[in-house]
Amino acid sequence: QTVLTGRILPGAHPWLADHAIGGTVLLPGTAFLDLALHAGAETGCPVVEELTLQAPLLLPADTAVYLQVIVGAPDATGRRTVTVHSSSAPASGTEPQVQHATGTLTATPAHPGDAG
Repeated sequence: QTVLTGRILPGAHPWLADHAIGGTVLLPGTAFLDLALHAGAETGCPVVEELTLQAPLLLPADTAVYLQVIVGAPDATGRRTVTVHSSSAPASGTEPQVQHATGTLTATPAHPGDAG
């Protein structure tokens, strides 16, 4: 498995404030797709075959949010699972994490015309 990590500082990305509901800033759903695409490109499976959003990612105004994108080992067909998690502290295995998205990555599109 491959684990990619990062953090989001909402103040460093003012455009995130445009994605607020009731005064609460949320990471846009397309950002999860972008994270999955990047993880797929890093692991040789640049096609997101499926991505299911499970929970919104709330972004506090002045606190970093830490991300983990986990890509599983290839299965018999070459597909890999991908999950996106967040926490309020860097990943150490002890802090609670929220799973925001799950999906499947593949090296090639299901239909040749679907690429690109």
